[in-house]
Amino acid sequence: MAKEMTIVDNRKAFHDYFIEDRLEAGLQLEGWEVKSIRAGRVALKESYVIFSKGDFWLMGSHITPLSSASTHVYADPTRLRKLLLKRHEIIKWAEKVERSGYTVAALNMHFKNGYIKLDIGLAKGKKQHDKRESQKEREWVREKARIVRQHTKQG
Repeated sequence: MAKEMTIVDNRKAFHDYFIEDRLEAGLQLEGWEVKSIRAGRVALKESYVIFSKGDFWLMGSHITPLSSASTHVYADPTRLRKLLLKRHEIIKWAEKVERSGYTVAALNMHFKNGYIKLDIGLAKGKKQHDKRESQKEREWVREKARIVRQHTKQG
């Protein structure tokens, strides 16, 4: 069983997109980035995944360098980071992105067996009315739970 520990979630992705498929990818990182991620200094909120040069790349994620980072390495907090996927996964997802109008969103960054992994999702954009519907659904689930709690307290 693989031991996983979440580093950061991208809740905005679930608000803006319908996630239809998920995949776990490795990340090509530099040493200072790994240290910063282990310290929890990473943000996925504005990040997205692009397909370019035959590979998927994480764009817009922000990894803040530690103050104790090496002085001889230039630390670019928002550089492009290559996603490590199997060739057949790249081909399958690239086809869907280019032909079917899907986008790929970064959903979650976590540790798995000592490695830093990124969950990505094949996503379709939500319209404004879809977002309102999702909000109503969440509020109804919360309201149901509150009613049940009240009912069990009384009886």
